[in-house]
Amino acid sequence: MTDSPFTITAVPGVKVGHAEDAEALTGVTVVRVDQGAVGGVSVRGSAPATRETDALNPLGLVDVVHAVVLAGGSAFGLDAAGGVVQYLEEQGIGLDTGAARVPIVPAAALYDLAIGCATVRPNREMGYAAAARAGEMPVEAQGNVGAGTGATVGKLFGMERAMKGGLGTAARRLPGGLIVGAIVAVNAVGEVRDPQSGSVLAGVRCDDGDILPLSSLFENPGLRRFSFFPDPGGPAPGTATTIGVVATNAKLTKGQATKVADMAHGGLVRTIYPVHTMFDGDAIFALATGEVEADVNWVGTVAADVMAEAVVRAVKAARGAGGVPAWRDLTENRSQ
Repeated sequence: MTDSPFTITAVPGVKVGHAEDAEALTGVTVVRVDQGAVGGVSVRGSAPATRETDALNPLGLVDVVHAVVLAGGSAFGLDAAGGVVQYLEEQGIGLDTGAARVPIVPAAALYDLAIGCATVRPNREMGYAAAARAGEMPVEAQGNVGAGTGATVGKLFGMERAMKGGLGTAARRLPGGLIVGAIVAVNAVGEVRDPQSGSVLAGVRCDDGDILPLSSLFENPGLRRFSFFPDPGGPAPGTATTIGVVATNAKLTKGQATKVADMAHGGLVRTIYPVHTMFDGDAIFALATGEVEADVNWVGTVAADVMAEAVVRAVKAARGAGGVPAWRDLTENRSQ
């Protein structure tokens, strides 16, 4: 459950739905905007698994997006977008090309194959189910849900030292009617920090189960047995990735939406260390529904704030799964 009902669905017209396999530990999250929204995307990680991101280039023809898919399953999970397209077409939603309405559905997938069952991935059926379940109510379920079901963090030294990531969402309403929200599946190779206190919430675990702050690798000579660069038991390129969506009711051009997506990565920089590595495929989409006038610089600034808040919520809402403990597990153990 969330500590606040104020989530990305606070932006009018934005709907969120999930589908997951709790045993295989993978899933999909769909952000629907049936009336269409101006879209943008910023990919900062070096190992992305994405679909239709080129269509969001400001030089591209299409301005309107009808849904964004966040999925587990690595590149296999991009199949889930086909189910979302099918659902939207059945509802008569899409770009009218004369011969058919074509739903515009960009997607990004994260790598969760190293936890649960690697042969079960989000597919068309799972994507269809998530799209059909999407609603405008606050997103109560966070953590091990949708695209965050198999998400993990702190994988620089292998899964045996990792912790559970998850899905989180947050939003903020500002004077003048501007609303900015974010939803994110946190599956970073690095650790997750609280941007307020600087403390590590989830990351690499030591032999005794406590968290090893990665910054200490540079500060403590006694930790030289660790290398900042992964050993053979560490991650391979493309085995992580944090993916998310920021949505706003602001009036933005396609170029401005792209800028907001780019600025929203600031929320990842504040909370994930290291971030945007060769092992991550970090990608953030932006959706603008065009209801209120707002300065793009302010929208992007707030987008980074709510993205950071959503990352923290994702980790704090997560539950241990597949033998990988979560923040709440370590917190409960310390309190006993």
